[in-house]
Amino acid sequence: MKLSYVRCVSAFVALAALAVMGAGLAAIGTLGSSSLHAGLYAERHLAEIETARKIIAGMPSREALPVGRLTGALDAHDWRIDSTLIGAPAGVGDTLWAPQRIEVSIRSPSGAMLKIDTIRLRRQATK
Repeated sequence: MKLSYVRCVSAFVALAALAVMGAGLAAIGTLGSSSLHAGLYAERHLAEIETARKIIAGMPSREALPVGRLTGALDAHDWRIDSTLIGAPAGVGDTLWAPQRIEVSIRSPSGAMLKIDTIRLRRQATK
């Protein structure tokens, strides 16, 4: 009778050890998966930022950028540049420069969108 009790306790201890080991492996797997996803997200985001920098660096000069929309693709990323003139506030007087709103939108191959809004000065046509 004593021998079967020892076997039962030994089996229970072994089962508890397996449960603890399984829970530990599941936690390690979850941590590894989240680290992998975070790394992939950072890599994709960095590629989007790099493409945005290339697009902005290749934008036409102040005078050559037309008011309206430009579209294209670079490094498998679709991009769009929308530019509009911003009206000068009343009472500013005659000035050589007018603010121009620039919105750069980039869609990555995964479908993620990156938008950059900026303003730059554009020389006005002389009157």
